[in-house]
Amino acid sequence: MALKAVNISDVPCLDQVPENASTALNSGRFSNGKDGGKASLKWPKFLVIGHRGSGMNVLQLPDRRLKAIKENSILSFNTAAKFGVDFVEFDVQVTKDDCPVIFHDNFILTIENSEISERRLTELTLAEFLSYGPQTEPGNVGKPLLRKGYGDGKIYNWKVEEDDASCTLEVAFQKVNPTLGFNIELKFDDHIVYRDEELIHVLQAILKVVFEHAKERPIVFSTFQPDAARLTSMLQSIYPVFFLTNGGSEIYKDVRRNSLEEAVKLCSSCGLQGIVSEVKAVFRNPGAINTIREANLSLLTYGQLKSDLHATSNGGGWGDRGSGSRDFRKSVGLHQAS
Repeated sequence: MALKAVNISDVPCLDQVPENASTALNSGRFSNGKDGGKASLKWPKFLVIGHRGSGMNVLQLPDRRLKAIKENSILSFNTAAKFGVDFVEFDVQVTKDDCPVIFHDNFILTIENSEISERRLTELTLAEFLSYGPQTEPGNVGKPLLRKGYGDGKIYNWKVEEDDASCTLEVAFQKVNPTLGFNIELKFDDHIVYRDEELIHVLQAILKVVFEHAKERPIVFSTFQPDAARLTSMLQSIYPVFFLTNGGSEIYKDVRRNSLEEAVKLCSSCGLQGIVSEVKAVFRNPGAINTIREANLSLLTYGQLKSDLHATSNGGGWGDRGSGSRDFRKSVGLHQAS
């Protein structure tokens, strides 16, 4: 089922959303880019965001839906559009030669000389990155693409029922249904401490492509990297920036990542538009909703509790606004309109 965007003040508790409580998702700080950042974007009453397009690939599980379509691909994004999602979420990294590409994992795994090898994506050139997996040119054969399983660490052949080539951010703007919004997750390695100048270099490469190709497409930036969120807000004022957090499900050296309270502090001090939280963090700390509301921030949620793969539209999970046949993992939860 699709989740409603509602005023937090209209929700008496987390499991009670009144049938008549719905609002256009907007904020005075959301801009369509037409007037220097003052206009607001109007959002539909229902908003579904397709995680990596039609859903992430989990190769070790038997559920075919998790291996139906290659995640983070043009095929995945356009398939999600056919199911009526409003946005697709995808991960963007920048290659060694400064090209923004769409790929989730920090490392590319393949087989070379009968052995498994891995290379960090950001240390590859664009040509090297595109040489893995399916190729766009007929007759060309790419290097085999492998992946570590989620949770078990084993290596699997990255095989799906409907495969597609890896792509750049620019190509996504060109080939994805223009009515589909982009939730661009700015992807950085959790285990690396980045200097501001390093982050700015990467962010400027991404923003260049966005500014040149976005046109009227709705754009939202999000990231788990606190300084990347801060700097994205500093470098541009056209598109909203959200801070991603699991709210303390995992503990990091950077305390800004460890609670909803810290997320609110970061957003308030850096002029961000809102928080994307793992939904369990909200259930563990429902009082944080008032804090978020008082800070005039938007709240979006994600997580397994919202992604029951066995549920349909009348169950506890949600899929493609009805059939449950796609794993659309992120959606708007609660929103404080300005």
